[in-house]
Amino acid sequence: MTHSRSDALVLFGVTGDLAHKMIFPALYAMVKRGNLNIPVIGVAFPAWSLDRVHKRVTDSIRRSSGGIDRRALNRLLSLIQYVSGDYNDPATFAKIKTALGKARCPAYYLAIPPALFGTVIQGLGAAKLAEHGRVIVEKPFGRDLSSARELNRIARSVFPEDSIFRIDHFLGKEAIMNILYFRFANSFLEPIWNRNYIASVQITLAEDFGVKDRGAFYETAGCLRDVIQNHLFQIVALLAMEAPSSRNYGAVQSEKAKVFKAMRPLKSDDVVRGQYAGYRMEPGVAKDSDVETFCALRLLVDSWRWEGVPWYLRSGKYLADTATEILVELKPPPQKLFADSASSTERSNYLRFRLSPDAAIALAARVKLAGEEFTGEPRELFLSEEQTGAETPYERLLSDAMKGDGALFTREDSVEAAWAVVETVLKTHHRALPYKRGSWGPKAADALIAKDGGWHNP
Repeated sequence: MTHSRSDALVLFGVTGDLAHKMIFPALYAMVKRGNLNIPVIGVAFPAWSLDRVHKRVTDSIRRSSGGIDRRALNRLLSLIQYVSGDYNDPATFAKIKTALGKARCPAYYLAIPPALFGTVIQGLGAAKLAEHGRVIVEKPFGRDLSSARELNRIARSVFPEDSIFRIDHFLGKEAIMNILYFRFANSFLEPIWNRNYIASVQITLAEDFGVKDRGAFYETAGCLRDVIQNHLFQIVALLAMEAPSSRNYGAVQSEKAKVFKAMRPLKSDDVVRGQYAGYRMEPGVAKDSDVETFCALRLLVDSWRWEGVPWYLRSGKYLADTATEILVELKPPPQKLFADSASSTERSNYLRFRLSPDAAIALAARVKLAGEEFTGEPRELFLSEEQTGAETPYERLLSDAMKGDGALFTREDSVEAAWAVVETVLKTHHRALPYKRGSWGPKAADALIAKDGGWHNP
């Protein structure tokens, strides 16, 4: 077990898209903040020169930031080395060992296709490169319960659990972290944060664009695997968990794991799958594809706090907007003292967390209008807004992993428990229903939530 700060970063897949779009800008930001001064060893198959790698990094920074801080960029480039080789070849790992020099606590970032995770982890183990090291693995961690178990088995055969960092960039977002803070830094929520006062919870992650050039990838994943089983389940865990005994890695992870284990396994009637018009024409997509680009589901958490409270989750491509919101609907007052509140069909008591594109927390309540009549209208009390200068998710997660802080990462038991919830419906499900681009998905998704007042559209 090691909590030393990493003294080198080995980036597998350095020539790939993820490195170009997300990781290089994060490393550049870390250099600007003075948080990165260790060797960065890029590893990939192409026989590139170091100069070509530097040009790739420079292009990434130019595209991602308004103006380039030349001093910071030169500092980053001075840290970067390059090792070319096949991940199946022990000679590649021998070259990595040479490049690491005196580094004793390296962090290995696997920004590579999931099919190669096991190969690289076993290669690190065989080359005796894992001792005192950490491995950072990009999602998806498995594609079902059995593959997640196998990947966990391979990872645990080489690294101890507290040295395995399963990265989900979603958890590094400021607004996601604010859920945890808001829940447990304020005393007024706790008395009502349970089945006695909360009628339902709904979470929407909507995108107004399609699969773009990722059709072939989407054919292997679909919305349930790509978004709901990881991103949205993580939000459920943060909203549903009990208070951890402290903010350390183990305490937070243990409470989240209990939520995943308490989730009732889904059945086919709990899930509505949709596919946007024209998806089958996208490059890399089968002409008879049944892959879902939209998914809505009704989930129950069988715990003392949440017994009987439905959780509605939905996500999709080519929906009416790009936004992520949570709506926690409160039960109405026990006595209908005012006629207008009794007849009102509009939502009036709820907590709303807006996670993107801008962050906000709002509390809704009915307020009396001026005059003698006891009539009112719902108003929102706006509680929070976006903060400037926040770290990007990848910057925060990379920094945390290199420090050995696992609070924002996912633990082995949580990964397997989350896959167990969706295991049945991955194999047995209704066909994907067509929906128009720019809509909120197929009509069947509305029927799923009809008895709880319908969807709140961000």
